[in-house]
Amino acid sequence: MSLPRFFLDDQVLSSETEAVFPLRLSAEDAKHARVLRLAPGEHIAVIDATQDYFECEIVQAGDPFTVRIAAHEHAPAAGPQVVLLQGLAKADKMETVIRHATEIGVSAFIPLVCDRSVVKLDAKKEQKRLARWRSIAKSAAMQSGQMSIPEIHEPATVKQAAEALSGATAVIVCWEEAREGGIRAAIERGMAHNMCGRNDARIAVVVGPEGGLTEAEVQLFHEHNQCASTVTLGSSILRTETAGIVAPALVIYELGGLQ
Repeated sequence: MSLPRFFLDDQVLSSETEAVFPLRLSAEDAKHARVLRLAPGEHIAVIDATQDYFECEIVQAGDPFTVRIAAHEHAPAAGPQVVLLQGLAKADKMETVIRHATEIGVSAFIPLVCDRSVVKLDAKKEQKRLARWRSIAKSAAMQSGQMSIPEIHEPATVKQAAEALSGATAVIVCWEEAREGGIRAAIERGMAHNMCGRNDARIAVVVGPEGGLTEAEVQLFHEHNQCASTVTLGSSILRTETAGIVAPALVIYELGGLQ
C-alpha cells in the first residue's frame, strides 16, 4: 500500500537540524492530514521544496505536526512527459479534466484559448481560475501518489501554444476530421524523427473546446512541429472533458504507463 503523500512549498528537509521537527504543511494539507486521521507511528511520503523525497514517521499528529525522517529516498527517473493542451471549456469541465488527467500521470497542462472557446477569461478571472486549477492538481497528485505536481501554465492562444511546442517529440492533435494514423504511429514517428527513446519523449496532446478545433488552428500545430499528427479517438463522438482524459491516457499507455 502506498504511503499518504505530501508536497512542501518552502521547507527543505535536509536542512533540518533536529531529529524531530515540525512539518510545515499548508492549511489545506493540514486539513487533509486530519481527514486521514494520521496517528503517531504511521509513515508518510514527503516531497520537499527542492523535490527531494523522504519517508517520514509521524511523532505528533496535532498542532504542530511533527515527524522524524525514516528514510531518504532516491528521486525516480523522470521518464516520458505528457503535456495536455485542453481547450477552455464551460462550467467545471476544466476542473474535471485537470483532476483526472493528473491522476493518470499528465505532467503539465496548458489551457488553450481557441476560436470556438465559449469561455472568456479576463485578467482577474484568469488568476482566480489558475489558483483553483493548481489547487486541484496538487490535491489529485497527493491522492494518486504522483511524484510531482503538474505545472498549470497560464492560458495561451493556439498560435502561442504551437510555437511553444516546436521542440516536442510529437504533437498529437485530436480532431474529428483527421485522416492520418493513430496515436501509436504518431508517437513512433516522433521518436524516430527525434532519435529518442520512450523515457526521453515529451509528447503534447491537443484537445479542442466544445465545438472542436478549426482547420486553421490544426494547421498551426503542423506548421510549428514536423512531428505534429492529427488523430481521431475512434468512431464515438466524445465530449471535450472526456477526450481530455481519454487521449492522454492512451498516450501514457503507449509510452509504457498504466500497465
